[in-house]
Amino acid sequence: MLLTIRRTIAAAVLFGAIVNAGAPVGAADPYEINAILPVTGSGAFLGKEEQDALGTVETRVNAGGGIDGRPIHFVVADDQSNPRTAVQLAADLVAKHVPIILGSSLSALCSAIVPMVKDGPVLYCFSPGIRPAENSYVYSSSFSTRDLILVSVRYLRLRGLRKLAVITSTDTTGQEAERSIDEAIALPENSGVQIVTREHFNPADLSTVAQMTRIKSSGAQATIAWSTGTPAGTLLRSANDAGIAMPILTSNGNLTYNQMKQYAGFLPAELLFPAAPSYAPGEIGDRPTRDAVTAYLAQFNAKGIRPDNGQSLAWDPAQLLVGALRKLGTGATAAQLRAYFDAQRNWIGINGSYNFRAIPQRGLGPSGVVMVRWDAAKDTWVGVSRPGGRPL
Repeated sequence: MLLTIRRTIAAAVLFGAIVNAGAPVGAADPYEINAILPVTGSGAFLGKEEQDALGTVETRVNAGGGIDGRPIHFVVADDQSNPRTAVQLAADLVAKHVPIILGSSLSALCSAIVPMVKDGPVLYCFSPGIRPAENSYVYSSSFSTRDLILVSVRYLRLRGLRKLAVITSTDTTGQEAERSIDEAIALPENSGVQIVTREHFNPADLSTVAQMTRIKSSGAQATIAWSTGTPAGTLLRSANDAGIAMPILTSNGNLTYNQMKQYAGFLPAELLFPAAPSYAPGEIGDRPTRDAVTAYLAQFNAKGIRPDNGQSLAWDPAQLLVGALRKLGTGATAAQLRAYFDAQRNWIGINGSYNFRAIPQRGLGPSGVVMVRWDAAKDTWVGVSRPGGRPL
């Protein structure tokens, strides 16, 4: 009897071994990277594109074997363009002790999360419109609003447009823009530049014709109309209704093809933006940056997509994080990721060479910013300055 039982067990073990030998080895569990983005709501024009960029990075990394043989997966939570929702989502991730959070996309959303990550995790905000504290766990994508506006004012001045009208929103985005404009005007190089009128509006306003009418009669030579998304559309529509014919300069946050298509009926004859190098590849003199931009554009062209601001804001932070994980492994802590970022001195991305020692929490300065103009006939943006703002 005992012998029979032993033979039965042995047969079962042998059968199991044969079955398992023919079964495929299960793939390693994906390494999840958490992002909070406005996939819906007023910021969705950015959030959806940033989500697409993260998906493109994910596909590219996993096609190359992942990280240490482990696939990655970006888990995107929708904050619905609402700061309160962003805080709730961030609180859940902080409680789970995740090492890093990517996003959100608008400065008001990022600003709401910042107080929650004083001691980690790393927060890599996709909005350029925040000013992270030095040596903090917070990083900001692309060029700062301050540098974007500095280059914008320089470009206008060098074109002889020195009498400026300013209209900004009353939210965090507008407040940071107005602060940056005042700082740019105060620089010695801009001593001949003056603000002839200053207007404000609520992002929920449906019209700013009254403000634009005052701007029209102010004697201004150009208008800085700084807001992002739907409120920016309100500004441009109202400028058209008021009959403003001067050049209008707006936020880089509006560098999206969908917006240009949506606003086509009321765009000004000259609509200017400060932009990243990828918007004017022909003006990139640095070979490594040009190669990075070429590869970036090719990734999306292969998918039939023309990348714009959303993809651009998410691309370099995601690539930088992938580089960190490849060096540190998927067990990297928030402190280790922060140390890795801070150690980068010449990391090349689509925005140029990053130096986090020289420019903490961002890595980029104004020398890489180019000015572009929307060209309706070409259905794209064209460069109108050298990097740093000198007109072509």
